[in-house]
This record gives sequence, C-alpha cells and structure tokens, in this order.
Amino acid sequence: MTLFGFLRRRRSAPVARERLKILLEYERCLVSQVDLIAVLRQEIVAVVSRHVTIDPERVQVSVDRGREHSTLAVGIEIPNANGQKAA
Repeated sequence: MTLFGFLRRRRSAPVARERLKILLEYERCLVSQVDLIAVLRQEIVAVVSRHVTIDPERVQVSVDRGREHSTLAVGIEIPNANGQKAA
C-alpha cells in the first residue's frame, strides 16, 4: 500500500455488497419484530384469559417507534359483570 493509497477510489462491488448487508440486516430486524409482536399478543391473551373472559379478536396491540424509545400499547375489551361490554 502506498502512502496515498487511501485516496484511490474504491471499487463499486465491495461498496454494493456492504450496502446490501446493511439492508438485509435491517429487513431481518423488521421481520423479527413483527413476529415478536404476534408472540407478545398471544401471551398477553393467554395471561388475561386466565383471570377474565375475553374475546381474543378484541385485543389490539400496537407499537409506536420513536427515535429514543418505543411504546407498546395493548387494548383489551373486557365485558362488564352483567354481560354488557364496557364503554
């Protein structure tokens, strides 16, 4: 390597390969998070169902991703004691 070797232009194939690796890692991360939310939803329904009768289709789970933190929100419709749904 010469003294000014760092000034030479890099070939495009290694740069493209590195960009592709970064993109694939990002996509894998998104897919695993979607799977994680589905697993969390199932586990939340199982735990709440042990204590209260609920309709699993009425459970809403959402994730809000911010710059510094993410928020997991869970909404569960629980019927009143007399069988009517809570407002």
